[in-house]
Amino acid sequence: MIHEETDKPIFEATTHSIRVSVQPLYLAEQSQPDEEHFVWAYIVNVANEGMESVQLLNRHWIITDAAGHTIEVRGEGVVGEQPVLEPGDCYEYTSGTPLKTAHGLMKGNYEMKSEDGDPFWVEIPTFALDGPSDMTLLN
Repeated sequence: MIHEETDKPIFEATTHSIRVSVQPLYLAEQSQPDEEHFVWAYIVNVANEGMESVQLLNRHWIITDAAGHTIEVRGEGVVGEQPVLEPGDCYEYTSGTPLKTAHGLMKGNYEMKSEDGDPFWVEIPTFALDGPSDMTLLN
């Protein structure tokens, strides 16, 4: 499960008995607001609540900053791995993203493969990337 402070929001979605939980964390020590550089980590937990083993094959992320700029990221696996989850297993990893604004949104999906080789997609819940609450955007 997610180990961070309990006052941080956790976003969840369940698709085809696969529960995806995400906890974003603003990284003030890596951010440089004066240079429009804001950094977040996000902890992802993928839990197989189904009756058969599955494998995570690919990821697709849509990252949108507060100015409406969108980046799509597609790739094989997560953090260099394509984990197999047996029934009841969880897989957790941490990754991160920078933005040019103090706030944004991320969402996406994972392509999974069932025991019999059939591919299916699992939703990654939309989650907020919120910088410091005292951060004001000046336009």
